[in-house]
Amino acid sequence: MRIALDPQMLRDVPLLELPDEVARMGYEWIELSPREDLVPFFKHPRTDTATVRAFKSRLADAGVGITSVLPVMRWSGPGEVERQAAVRYWKRAIEICVELGVDTMNSEFNGRPEAPELAEAMFWRSMEELLPLFEREGLKLALEPHPDDFIELGHPAIDMVRGIDSPCVSFLYCTPHTFHQGDDAPGIIAHAGELLTHVHVADSMDHRASDGLRYITNPPGNTTRVHQHMEIGRGDVDFDEAFAALAGIGFDGVLTTCVFGWDDQARESGTRMLQAIRELVTKHFPDTTPS
Repeated sequence: MRIALDPQMLRDVPLLELPDEVARMGYEWIELSPREDLVPFFKHPRTDTATVRAFKSRLADAGVGITSVLPVMRWSGPGEVERQAAVRYWKRAIEICVELGVDTMNSEFNGRPEAPELAEAMFWRSMEELLPLFEREGLKLALEPHPDDFIELGHPAIDMVRGIDSPCVSFLYCTPHTFHQGDDAPGIIAHAGELLTHVHVADSMDHRASDGLRYITNPPGNTTRVHQHMEIGRGDVDFDEAFAALAGIGFDGVLTTCVFGWDDQARESGTRMLQAIRELVTKHFPDTTPS
């Protein structure tokens, strides 16, 4: 089992300095989420091969590995122009992943929840183009449902992954999305079983609490999705329940610290999260020593 850091709160650290910064926080692994100087949200990657190779060298010097690269593109629309562009951007991101020597990419279903059939059709069209490339390059792909995607619930997302029916595609469970996925961590994790290869770890408040008045957004009845990515213990996620379920399926994948929104405490927060995750692993996986 590996514990990685999503360095989103370190996005202002220059790319080539990032490995040393992460190593100083005690991590041996990074999950490369979108950043403007590498693979931005919804855009073509912003780096060249020379920089990628220099980054790979800095990672080796720091003793830090990359568990996965996480692009987020509009491969499920909402329009065909956006979908075609997203496929082009994905192809370049795949090239970068291969150059880095990374064997896994993570992503979201994306697409619009108010038009799920159209979004699904576009998703499958994109997969028809990209899945052969993943398989040819020996890359794995872990998919997660995200609030405001065309698939938001955990159980249907697992069924979609199973329907792709490729040994290179698996499921990612995101704990801060617990209350948007159906508030059923044990059931979703058990349903995923061996398909679950990656977990994003952060806390979140239950937006449904207090008769739906914990968060008030206007106008009433709008479809805004509200959640946070906080440190363990600051929200309502039951981590003992989730980690017991992970132990129940013999999980042996990647646990990524995904705390956002506290840039002024980025380093301290990352260190605290590493310790908190290790304690949960020790409690629920007593025979495992995570790296």
